[in-house]
Amino acid sequence: MENLTEGYPVVIEIPVAWGEMDAFQHLNNIVYFRYFESARIAYFEKLDLLELMTQKGIGPILASTSCKFRIPLTYPDKVLSGAKVSKIEKDRFTMNYIVVSTKLERVAAEGEGLIVAYNYRENKKITIPQNMRDRIMNIEKSAGSAHIK
Repeated sequence: MENLTEGYPVVIEIPVAWGEMDAFQHLNNIVYFRYFESARIAYFEKLDLLELMTQKGIGPILASTSCKFRIPLTYPDKVLSGAKVSKIEKDRFTMNYIVVSTKLERVAAEGEGLIVAYNYRENKKITIPQNMRDRIMNIEKSAGSAHIK
């Protein structure tokens, strides 16, 4: 299982809920995006972005997201949802996600999100603050990730 989430510095476990299944007897597609969101927020918590938001009104905003569905999930199961940053630019970074079924021991979905640095007080995108960039690099290094472009 660890092999499937290798390189993802933030991985959380989430139980699959019965009510997340749809009429087709598998997890509804929107739930995978919730799993991505949960991993993304856990990553942001590890970055301590709440402090930056409180002090300066600066934080992340999701510009776009996508998902490649690999296998259907069903109840009962638990998933591992992981997040990592693969690319940092001047005002944005790309975050990759993975969802792994612990029951099936397979990747259920992979995704990507484009995150923009945003000043919520001035309602505009900004250059990623150096301290945020440094924190991202440190988190990725802690996972042994040398993949950031």
